[in-house]
Amino acid sequence: MTLRIRTKRILSISFMILGGILMFFAPEDIWIGALLFILGLGIEIAGLVLGHNK
Repeated sequence: MTLRIRTKRILSISFMILGGILMFFAPEDIWIGALLFILGLGIEIAGLVLGHNK
């Protein structure tokens, strides 16, 4: 049981870091930048949902 919680926590933190990096390095080009920003935001949300304990 604790391995599952630890794995979820590691995945959650990894997703949040990856999402932040994607949002930070989104280029100025409107279409590619917007796409990477939305992708980063989605990954951040997935990380938050995954890390939420019930």
